[in-house]
Amino acid sequence: MAKSQIICVVDDEPAIRETLENVLSDEGYPVMSCRDSEDFYAKLEKQTPALVLLDIWLPGTDGMAILSQLRETHPDIPVIMMSGHAGIDAAVNAIKLGAVDFLEKPLRLEILLNKISIVLSNKPPKKIKDLASDTLLEVAKIINPIIPSGAVQLQDSKRPQRTLKGNVVLNGKGLLTGRNTGVILSPLDPNSGIVFQTLDDTSLPAHITNIENFSQSVAKQSFSANSTVLARDNRLVRTVEHLMAALHMAGITNVLAKVDEEIPNIDGSAKDFSELIKEAGILDQNESAKDAVVLEPIQVGRKKLDEKHLYVEPYEGFEVKMRVDYDAPIGEQKLTFNSEKDSFNSDIAPARSFNTFENIDMAQKKGTVGSGYLDSHIIIHEGKVINTDLRYPDEFVRHKILDLIGDLYLLGYPLRGRVVANMTSHGYNQALVQKLHVALIT
Repeated sequence: MAKSQIICVVDDEPAIRETLENVLSDEGYPVMSCRDSEDFYAKLEKQTPALVLLDIWLPGTDGMAILSQLRETHPDIPVIMMSGHAGIDAAVNAIKLGAVDFLEKPLRLEILLNKISIVLSNKPPKKIKDLASDTLLEVAKIINPIIPSGAVQLQDSKRPQRTLKGNVVLNGKGLLTGRNTGVILSPLDPNSGIVFQTLDDTSLPAHITNIENFSQSVAKQSFSANSTVLARDNRLVRTVEHLMAALHMAGITNVLAKVDEEIPNIDGSAKDFSELIKEAGILDQNESAKDAVVLEPIQVGRKKLDEKHLYVEPYEGFEVKMRVDYDAPIGEQKLTFNSEKDSFNSDIAPARSFNTFENIDMAQKKGTVGSGYLDSHIIIHEGKVINTDLRYPDEFVRHKILDLIGDLYLLGYPLRGRVVANMTSHGYNQALVQKLHVALIT
């Protein structure tokens, strides 16, 4: 059936213009084809298309400049950007400038036709609710601060204490600062623990009592966090959670992490940290390790599906059961990770951080996060992932498990028990660890 809505294709490659002209014509769309900006502006004066398919790289005035001008002169014309060479920065900038979508070349025609159909149907995109966001300060209120007597006890572990066989280095970009940074991991003697050290030799043991604003959080019985940050003597070590998760699951109990304010975030997962530990090698030490064994349930939040909460319960081993439920493209996802039955390195470590484009954009405008977010997050906009392919269909729930495993290691000991969590954030994770810590020392 013939369609009356004209689609304009702007691309300097004749083969791509010809292919799109043929495909769109076969679908019944009238097509207006342009080789560059001059050609496009000349035809735009005579006819207004219903949709523009616009390549970024054009001779003379590029696609971004055309998009920016269109938003001023023809704000109602939807634009889908196309590129075979642009990265995440270009995609995000295109969305900021008002593009309705961004497609990488070579184009998958069935996907393109589906997007065109949606755009031209004039259906308003469904507004998604905010994700549990590490760009926002979230408060995890401890509803019942009472901790059962003897709820957690230290017991001998089946494994010895462990450190690394040698020194290893990892460089990358800081998530919050956006600056180039790095971390050096070095062996430590038995009973040293996980210790972070700044460049001026300030030591920050990786413990819940050393998180930023810990005293204030305990006093108010609430925890706020946009990531896991250690603080002491006006020195900070930011975003330790992914490295902590890798150390936790490798059974590393003693290590020194030398860092300049922020742990490199790389791709938003723990994959590089797991590979770094493997590169260094693991050394069993002649001292027995201890586990924090859960004997009575401890809970943070209310056990309601529409509210964030988590609790620990007795279990012989270590297991995490996580549930998330957000709007498209995530939906409800559930996953159980068992450290003895499942592989952290292949099942959890590669899962990346995620957030909405709106949350990231707002946080960047406020100056609370740096450009590191663009390279290290699955970015969601209008119900779809706009910057990458998922590593797992349920990568979102896997990353929530990753964050929780890292935060739990702030207890100072591996946990023996089952953790059941519903859409938790770093604040909720830390609130639970604080209760576990109190149970250990009382």
